[in-house]
Amino acid sequence: MQLYNTLSAEERAELIDQAGKQRLTLSFYAYAKIEDPKQFRDDLFIQWNKLDALGRTYVAKEGINAQMSIPAENMEAFRETLEVYEFMQNIRLNVAVEQDDHSFLKLTIKVRDKIVADGLNDETFDVTNIGVHLKAREFNQILDDPNTIVVDFRNHYESEIGHFKGAITPDVETFRESLPIINEQLKEFKEDKNLVMYCTGGIRCEKASAYFKHQGFKNVFQLEGGIINYAKQIKEKNIESKFIGKNFVFDHRLGERITDDIVSQCHQCGKPCDNHTNCENEGCHLLFIQCDECKTAMENCCSSECQEIIHMPLVEQVKLRRGVKNGNMIFRKGKSDKLSFKNSGELSDKSLAVAQKPEDIRKKIKTKKILLGKAEHYYTKASVGLFIIENNELNIGDKIIISGPTTGNEILILEKMFVNGSENTLAKAGEKVTMSLPFRIRLSDRLYKILD
Repeated sequence: MQLYNTLSAEERAELIDQAGKQRLTLSFYAYAKIEDPKQFRDDLFIQWNKLDALGRTYVAKEGINAQMSIPAENMEAFRETLEVYEFMQNIRLNVAVEQDDHSFLKLTIKVRDKIVADGLNDETFDVTNIGVHLKAREFNQILDDPNTIVVDFRNHYESEIGHFKGAITPDVETFRESLPIINEQLKEFKEDKNLVMYCTGGIRCEKASAYFKHQGFKNVFQLEGGIINYAKQIKEKNIESKFIGKNFVFDHRLGERITDDIVSQCHQCGKPCDNHTNCENEGCHLLFIQCDECKTAMENCCSSECQEIIHMPLVEQVKLRRGVKNGNMIFRKGKSDKLSFKNSGELSDKSLAVAQKPEDIRKKIKTKKILLGKAEHYYTKASVGLFIIENNELNIGDKIIISGPTTGNEILILEKMFVNGSENTLAKAGEKVTMSLPFRIRLSDRLYKILD
């Protein structure tokens, strides 16, 4: 009985590419009383693993919270695995607006004390006594009411790249911090104001709405299905978007564009930008906003110190990390003193720039291909890309695809390459390859070889 992953992320990515089947990224949650979360977790893993379902899921005695990647052809079977449980019958599945076959590459289901950490220890608090759900059109209408206060119950690094116009956006790093802050800030409006709230997929403001009703607020509302469902509805029903910018998501994409407005800045140079990245230094891994130019110049690092560290021998890097607690560094997302524009945008409702529309990478290339490796660096002045070959071999004359969320799908014939610094006709696994390219590549890009 398999209850854990047996494949690495790289092996799984290769299998997904070879299968060539469309996958859907989705999320869902449900508050319920689960008597045995461990058994519930194991039962889900067995059923989902059979369906090639991947993703990150938390279960607790209070319910389930899941972000998943499912083969499109298995969606009905996946829904059936949920609806055997009474509390998940007719459950809403929030399907992402933008799709990426590599959004999740492992199936992880963890048992937690709570599916949303709230810091509350009040046994009289009923998490199921929630506020009124609003669909997109209703949400827009109540936002226009001058008697409405709208609150973003996400963290600062999420709201920084996109939010509803006029929303209160607490400068917090965790959901549990926002509850007492908003309660204190709005305590004078419990009787007479519409308290309207939203989050990414609905799970946080579902609990927040129950909390504020428990605190005595009379008119409590929440966006049904969160920003994800709102984005789907405004697109399908041609409704005006009162959300501006990007919706932060918790898979490798780190963002899903809702409008073309860029409302934040690169934390290093101040240029309009809303692309999050994690520092390349494994001892830091700080989440921050970084433009392509800074990504190239800083080699995906948040500071010159981290940039120096990534060039040290691996054994030296490990020594530096030994015994050092870097949790605060990692989870102070975007708050490092080394970032000059860490308060970028001041969460303005004003667009700083308009995003360029990337090629739709959901348009599948109807050909068989094999994953060779990933992008490591792009030398701007020389227009040269550096790749690490992780699987198989690359030969002069091979037809290759360089693919990524921003780059799209670029196809070319390899005419010349350098392997580990010397011109060569063959590159094997473990070797570094550089090649001239007529376009910019990103560190999220992957290198594929087209098979005959």
